[in-house]
Amino acid sequence: MTGIRLTAPAPGWAIDADVVVVGSGVAGLTTALRCAAAGLATVVVTKARLDDGSTRWAQGGVAAALGDGDTPEQHLEDTLVAGAGLCDETAVRALVTGGPDAVRRLIETGAHFDTTDTGDIALAREGGHHRRRIAHAGGDATGAEISRALVEAVRSAALHTVENALVLDLLTDAEGRTAGVTLHVMGEGQHDGVGAVHAPAVVLATGGMGQVFSATTNPPVSTGDGVALALRAGAEVSDLEFVQFHPTVLFLGADAEGQQPLVSEAVRGEGAHLVDASGTRFMLGQHELAELAPRDIVAKAITRQMRLHGTEHMYLDARHFGTEMWEQRFPTILAACRAHGIDPVTGAIPIAPAAHYASGGIRTDLRGRTTVPGLYACGEVACTGVHGANRLASNSLLEGLVFAERIAADIADDRPRPTRPVDPAQDPTGPAPTPLLAPEARRTIQRIMTTGAGVLRSSGSLAVAAGELDALQRGAALDAEADEPKVAVPGVEAWEVTNLLLVSRVLVAAARAREETRGCHWREDRPDRDDTEWRRHLVVRLTPDRQLVVRRTETAEFPPVRPENR
Repeated sequence: MTGIRLTAPAPGWAIDADVVVVGSGVAGLTTALRCAAAGLATVVVTKARLDDGSTRWAQGGVAAALGDGDTPEQHLEDTLVAGAGLCDETAVRALVTGGPDAVRRLIETGAHFDTTDTGDIALAREGGHHRRRIAHAGGDATGAEISRALVEAVRSAALHTVENALVLDLLTDAEGRTAGVTLHVMGEGQHDGVGAVHAPAVVLATGGMGQVFSATTNPPVSTGDGVALALRAGAEVSDLEFVQFHPTVLFLGADAEGQQPLVSEAVRGEGAHLVDASGTRFMLGQHELAELAPRDIVAKAITRQMRLHGTEHMYLDARHFGTEMWEQRFPTILAACRAHGIDPVTGAIPIAPAAHYASGGIRTDLRGRTTVPGLYACGEVACTGVHGANRLASNSLLEGLVFAERIAADIADDRPRPTRPVDPAQDPTGPAPTPLLAPEARRTIQRIMTTGAGVLRSSGSLAVAAGELDALQRGAALDAEADEPKVAVPGVEAWEVTNLLLVSRVLVAAARAREETRGCHWREDRPDRDDTEWRRHLVVRLTPDRQLVVRRTETAEFPPVRPENR
């Protein structure tokens, strides 16, 4: 426990539950449905509407060994190779062996995947996979279909949901066990303003943190709230330096900011080519899988070509697909391209890498338990060890499914008893609430991170980024301590940007410490992978005086979470 919390009004209302799930993507809703089915009083809290998370933006699909001749062992091998030596093999084995049945249960829940003429699930291939094992829906609208099915199931089960609610901080009891969360509900409704959900089990499924960068495939709600909350609560995070930059994001100009349209890896899986302005394929000879190499390799190759030619983008050429294939297999991408004046049927698509997925996050064990008793994490917000230094394409939705079920089973088995939360405001010896940044600091943080900790990093760029981020934090503290304090008014935008600053500081601290290039962490000044020194994880925690402590594990294995976590 750190005692650190955001500056916010005291809760004005409360709900009691057995478990509160924060997030409404595949990880959160699957957890909630399984907990409710086990007879647990379950509350779902989500930042926007139930279907507004990252899941609905997923285009490619769900990876699982469902096809003839494919096996979990082959899926495991592809995942380990993509993870560049840092995957937890036990976690990966849990993922790939549990994956096929988890997908079948998703279908039983109501999700409809594309099928072949014989009625079998249609399987595609993506980067890093040696076999076709990607189940997809609506051509390239898999996430939207999964979200639809899960949201319908949640509503049919009449689960208690609180929408348009930003989670603020973890509540704990006198022994440091989880006792619920505080949250702020935006707008009028059954609940309004700052309140609390009292529950002895909290599951964070808040998604990613792509909004720390200027350009990302993540929706605006992806501001790292779960990781920031966990850090303030004293939880450990790991591998946050490994941010995956998707290689093929629609290039809308050098000044484009915010959520950018994704051009799914499945387009390359169906035979699209990466080319330069002259039409020359540049992935040939760089990797045995060419355009279907793991994402970190493709993103680096594109970036090298951009630097070589002095351009801001490369091209994805799929003109040979023809109109019918584009309309049937990739209708979402086709519509996005045409909305921006690009027709992939007749011309190559301008693409460039953009921030896409956090391979690291809150450190958990195989049951989703964190280092804080009663606090669980699932999906992109978690670091289960599955992804290592680079996520294999379409393993993210599968991780959400498989580990959500494992978390629900653990909570159902444990049946934690409700406890009374301690009011941190009543502790005169505890830290003062975290000073909030002004909302306009958001673009400043994004500029700092894009310039200093983007696809290409170096000791110098990271040092500059760290200094600028620290200056923002010091400035907010000085403003709060001034004789005439100049403090940001508590509110959603101020809370979000304060969370962005914290997760940015952690990311930069870990990236500075890792003096090598591995997976999606690319250090220009340390271009080689160093297994002797760095086939290890970096674990970060926040101290009560708001300092970051970074430690390196002794081996590639994660140390266990605290045994008293049950």
